[in-house]
Amino acid sequence: MAMLGSILALLAAQAAPATVETPVLARIVERGEIVSSKDFTVEALPSSQARAAVAPKAANGLEATRRLNAGSIVRATDLMTPRLVRRGEPVTIYVRSGGLLISTTGRSLDNGAMGERVRVVANSTNRTLDAEVEGSGAVRTFAH
Repeated sequence: MAMLGSILALLAAQAAPATVETPVLARIVERGEIVSSKDFTVEALPSSQARAAVAPKAANGLEATRRLNAGSIVRATDLMTPRLVRRGEPVTIYVRSGGLLISTTGRSLDNGAMGERVRVVANSTNRTLDAEVEGSGAVRTFAH
């Protein structure tokens, strides 16, 4: 009888999944919103779910690729480098040549993160230019 009790206890221990303290979102994060490490709390979840979770430090400053619900873990595929320039939105276009700096306004034809190449249309000339994202709503093109 004691052996049967030991076997049942062993089976019960194997059936219950091991839990791990896992970072989950404390609030809803909308698509396109920047995630902060302060958006996380910790919950005990089965270790099989916890393996895919991104650490709050690693998620800090990244952009959500989709709506993320409160209480859910965040996976690497849920995040991307923030887009500083968005398609259809206004941008400031800078042209640098030596010590000369010229700026004009335009509209972005692409989404882009820091350092990425995007196409923009200059409002003053209605010309399409290739540019590099320099900051939030700012792109740089090169004098020819």
